[in-house]
Amino acid sequence: MRASFLAAINQICSEKNVSPDQVIEAVKQAIGTAYRKDFGNKEMEIRVDLEEGKDMPTILLVKEVVEDVENENFEISVKDARRIKPDAEPGDEITIDVTPIEYGRIATQAAKQVILQKLQEAEKMSLYQMFKDREDELLTATVTKVDPNWVTLEIEGMTVSLPWREQIPGEHYYTGKRLRVYLETVEMSGKGPQLRISRTHSKLVQKLLELEIPEVRNGDVEIKAIARDPGFRSKVAVLSHDPRIDPIGACVGQKGVRIQAVMEEINGERVDMIEWSQDPIKLISLALQPASISAVIIVNGEEHLDDAGRKIKKRAAVFVEEAQRPMAIGKKGQNIRLATELTGFELDMYNYEELPAFKAKLAELRGEPVPASVLQAAEEAASAEAVAALPAEDMATELPAADAAAELPAPASAEAAPAEKPKRKKKTAEAA
Repeated sequence: MRASFLAAINQICSEKNVSPDQVIEAVKQAIGTAYRKDFGNKEMEIRVDLEEGKDMPTILLVKEVVEDVENENFEISVKDARRIKPDAEPGDEITIDVTPIEYGRIATQAAKQVILQKLQEAEKMSLYQMFKDREDELLTATVTKVDPNWVTLEIEGMTVSLPWREQIPGEHYYTGKRLRVYLETVEMSGKGPQLRISRTHSKLVQKLLELEIPEVRNGDVEIKAIARDPGFRSKVAVLSHDPRIDPIGACVGQKGVRIQAVMEEINGERVDMIEWSQDPIKLISLALQPASISAVIIVNGEEHLDDAGRKIKKRAAVFVEEAQRPMAIGKKGQNIRLATELTGFELDMYNYEELPAFKAKLAELRGEPVPASVLQAAEEAASAEAVAALPAEDMATELPAADAAAELPAPASAEAAPAEKPKRKKKTAEAA
């Protein structure tokens, strides 16, 4: 191979991000295709050698030595084979030099098309292999084009689309903007490797925390769960494996520097850090912060299937004072929805005054004795509406204990509006 030929191969490798072996293999296949088109047929087995120091490739016709020739395209008789190789025996492989002096125009054009096709396939496979090993990672991208329904990004020389459903609501994109995206999966299609990236995935927050916080990156602080409402708020539960490290303080940083860097990367989305607890009651109370929770009762602590094959989810009842209810529920139910996702419990919200009646009814459904103090408190605190909401006694006894949550008093709506502040009375002339 000439030095100019090797230089051309190296240039193609740098431009297409492919290896020299892939380019040389594409050239060999193209030369073989051109030979079959001008001098042979598709059944021939052609081998091409590109030896260093030679100007032209060597084309070899490969045939198998047999006693009786049935197909001359890839078989040769023992007699003819021994003219080329005196010690040839049946079953041996014979190579015959059939290098032509020159190729025709049609064969040359066919070789060019084969080389381009093989290079495109090699480039696609190279990109696929490069990104396939980087799934579940954070990538840096640059915005190249903004359309109403998607944003076109460039990631390490590859063009990728970010659909609107994976964009952070309210985020402004412009050409040249650099941002980080989460690579979820890489799939190979007819058009090449397809990268599924996201700015709304909860793993994006996790990867950003690992990037900004050394304690999370080295495993001293573990991220146990993440609940996210993209563009608005995220709740992250963390656990420290080192008693000397405060998980919340390590994630927030001095004057909030660390968590602020994460929030800026996700368009100012608020990130609440919560300390993980194995106690579900404590975890639920922390997950509903900043609201103050009066009591939590675990109705169903394990997810399972009932006798009818229905999925019974984990469920808990949360009791708050009336003044804390709007904060516990959050705007459009955001706070309780994120707490549900973070803890894995379906949460029902009740007023604190309903706690005695709830305990009494839950004990009755479970077939447990009801303490006298609970009965007395329930009789004193229950209102006419609460009593009317309780199910009939005969229905409760027919249901299994796993369905206790379905027979408990219905919680108030999660869309409850905040309580109105009392209006100030205007001063009268006498008061003045």
